[in-house]
Order: sequence, then structure tokens, then C-alpha cells
Amino acid sequence: MTAPNETYQPQEIWFLTGSQSLYGEDTLKQVADQSRRIAGILDESPRIRPRIVWKPVLADADSIRRMCQEAGASDTCAGVIVWMHTFSPAKMWIGGLAVLDRPVLHLHTQFNLSLPWSSIDMDFMNLNQAAHGDREFAHIEARLGVPRKIVAGHVTDPRVIARVAAWSRAAAGRQAARTLRLARFGDNMRDVAVTEGDKVEAELRFGYSVNTYAVNDLVALVDEVEDKAAAELAAEYAESYDVVPILRPDGPRHDSLVYEARVELALRAFLIDGGFTAFTTNFEDLGGLRQLPGLAVQRLMADGYGFGAEGDWKTSALLRTMKVMGAGRHGGTTFMEDYTYHLGPGTPRILGAHMLEVCPSIAAGRPRCEIHPLSIGGREDPVRLVFDAAPGPAVVVGLCDLGDRFRLTANTVDVMASEPLPYLPVARAVWVPRPSLAESAESWLLAGAPHHTVLSAAVDLETLTDYASMAEVELLTIDEHTTSDQLAKEIRWNSAYYRLAHRSQP
Repeated sequence: MTAPNETYQPQEIWFLTGSQSLYGEDTLKQVADQSRRIAGILDESPRIRPRIVWKPVLADADSIRRMCQEAGASDTCAGVIVWMHTFSPAKMWIGGLAVLDRPVLHLHTQFNLSLPWSSIDMDFMNLNQAAHGDREFAHIEARLGVPRKIVAGHVTDPRVIARVAAWSRAAAGRQAARTLRLARFGDNMRDVAVTEGDKVEAELRFGYSVNTYAVNDLVALVDEVEDKAAAELAAEYAESYDVVPILRPDGPRHDSLVYEARVELALRAFLIDGGFTAFTTNFEDLGGLRQLPGLAVQRLMADGYGFGAEGDWKTSALLRTMKVMGAGRHGGTTFMEDYTYHLGPGTPRILGAHMLEVCPSIAAGRPRCEIHPLSIGGREDPVRLVFDAAPGPAVVVGLCDLGDRFRLTANTVDVMASEPLPYLPVARAVWVPRPSLAESAESWLLAGAPHHTVLSAAVDLETLTDYASMAEVELLTIDEHTTSDQLAKEIRWNSAYYRLAHRSQP
């Protein structure tokens, strides 16, 4: 079933080129032609998403200010790439940068790859002077404190493409977060600390709009689903997954599968009608639902919706944001939880899972659709997809509220093939965290990072770093170079920095 709420909403990165009228119309025409071709190279790269949109050359303060205002007013502009093709006096950019509220990538490049040594004259020098034009622009960025990413090199260099691609995906995620609407069905799990958080501050910092709705509002929609629609969706399940005999049309539990189809159809309708791109559920607050949503949640995540169990709205919003960042890339992104450890023999590793809700986008093969008892929730046995995660590099990310700031914590991991788990009736992933389980766990605990996370093979650490910079939120990274002692020092330094930075704000 195609989701009306697509994972990747159409967005654009605007390509802005700086110059000035001093050099004459002929030079400005050459600047426009060459900058358009540079933007075209970026736009044609399959690695870069969203699309790159070239804008007319900016040669005076008024046009710069208007362009920056238009970027901020645009619903589709996720960020701007800025390049000074020639020397563009930076005082012209003060008014524009002051009103620009989109992420900035400063591309330090030039049109020609190699210098034509034997034919260089002053006309060539006047046209191709980004080497010092970009330095002028970088000074005013620093003077104004503009958060930005700087990428230096020719646009045909794979390294440049990769770094622009990471930033562009982060910008798309940032834009998705700015407009994110999240529906909580009930509150968070009782007495749990980490799923709490300041929703007002989250809307100020990230853009998340988080509100609670009665579970029975959803139940009313479940009851309204037509029998034919539910039966058709149940038949689609049989085509997409290996459905166990007990759930098939002639099986004794087929009604449970049909009921899960009703839940999925009702959830989709609720989310689409409300413009929601993320949601939460809570096994302690199920109202009139006959079973805790499992298969329905898994399929909605696969279509790009954010989700958090037990009312965890922060992880749900983070999942949605990372779904957008990773859209179109190899590998999946899912809600996850570190569940239990294998400490030996062999390499120590983590078994991650959840009660029901792991996204099939990470599956190594065709999932099995099964039904099993659930010891909590007090409802009927829920239907769920069971599978192992595909092996490969990934990142585990958590978002927590520390009271004075939000903190992202990211751990690079290597997902590996699992040992047989014939009695574990849930989707799962097994991974080796970097640099090791012991150092990773000690560092994660030092960070106060959450137990609910997002596991992604589609989003890399550079993209997350760019996103944290755009959102101006703390990011702690745990990778092959991390030691818990060094991370403890970084946490202390960060605490001092963010407290000082907070005091300087009105």
C-alpha cells in the first residue's frame, strides 16, 4: 500500500552565487553560466537529495536580502548552498544573512579544475577568483556567527559530492522536523523518566508539534472500517509476508489478522486527516483496542512514519526525521531498544528488539507474519512481523531531555547475522557496538542517553553531525576512537558551553 504521507516530501536546496557589478555585464553572464553548470553537476548526482535549484547571481545587497527572505518564506527550501564565484564584498551580505533562517553550506570551489597556465591573463583572474572571494564571505559568516558547513574542493571530486550529500539530507531532515506534527495516543509509560520531556522547548528547538489524543478516538475509527477494506488489506498481508497457517483465511486466528488490518486502516486515516507524520502508543493505555498495535505500526514505519512505544514522542520524532534523511538510500531505519547482551564467548554483542514494533525496512529477508501472546497490556494476542536485521554498518541514535538542553547520542555499530532464535517471537537485530560493548555501554550510560533509540543503516554519522549543527543541539558520538574517560571530559566541557550559551540568549 502506498502511503499518502510519503517518506520524502519534495524539497529543494537553493544554489546562491555571489558576485558584484564591478566586472561588467559580460563577466556577470559568464558567472551565471558557470554557476548554473556547477549547480547542475550537483543536481545530477544520484547521491544528493533534495534537488539543487540554481538561482540568479546576486550582485548587490538588496537582491541578496530579498533572496534570503524568499528562502525563509519558502515551504520547499530546505537550505542554501552559497558560493562566491568572484569577489563579492561581504558587507552586502549582512542584511541577507541576518534574516536567513535556513541551513547554510558554504561551497568553496571554482569552475575550472586545472589552471590553463600558458594562457592565464587578467580577464581569467577577474572571473575566477573564488579563492579569495570565499575568504571574504567566510569572514562575515564568522563575524555574524552564522552556523554553516564548509566544503572545499571541485564539484567533480567524490569527496565533495559525499559531503554535500550528507549536508543536503540533514537539511531535508531539519525541514521535516520544523513542520512535524506528532499524535500521542495516551500518555507515556508510568514512572518512566527518559520518555518525559519539555514539549514546548522541543517545538522551539526542533519544530515538533506534540499533542495527545484519546485512544478511543482511534477505536471509533477502527469500528468504522468496512469489512471489505479490512479483508482486502489482510489479503495484501498474505502477498507481502509469510503468514503462518493459523492466521490464514482458513485458520482459527484469521480474525486477529483482519482486526490488525482494521487498526492499520484506522491509524492511517487518523494520521493523514490530521497531517501527522509521527505517533506514539502505550500498552498501559489501550482503551477499547482489542490488541496492542504491532503489524500496523511496523507497516506505517516502513512507509516513513515516526513511531515511539510507551508514549516516547522524542524517539518517534527522531525516527521520522531520520526516515527523511535516509530516504532512497540502501538500508532501513527503525525504532529500536537495546534489550540484552551476549558477553561471551566470542565477540560481545547486543541483541536489540522490542515487544512488537521494529520496522521491516531493516529485514534481511521476507518477514514472517505471526501471532503470539504478550505478557503485558492485558489484551488479545497481537499480530506482528518477525525477522532478523540485515548485516552491515549502522548507527544507533538516542534523543534525551537533560532539563537545560536536548542531547543526541550516536553510536556507530556493525549489525551481524544472528544466531538462531526459534523461541523469540519478535523482530530483532544483533550488533557489535564500536569501539567495544564495554566502552560503548559505559559511554552511553555516562551520556544519560535513552533506552529507546533509532537504528539506521541509511543515515551516516556525518549527516547526523550536520543535523545537530543545524538544530543547534548537542551531539555526543561514540565510535571506534571513543574512550569513556575522554567522553566524560567532553560531557563536562559541553555542559559549561551550553550553560554559557544559554545565558547569552534573551
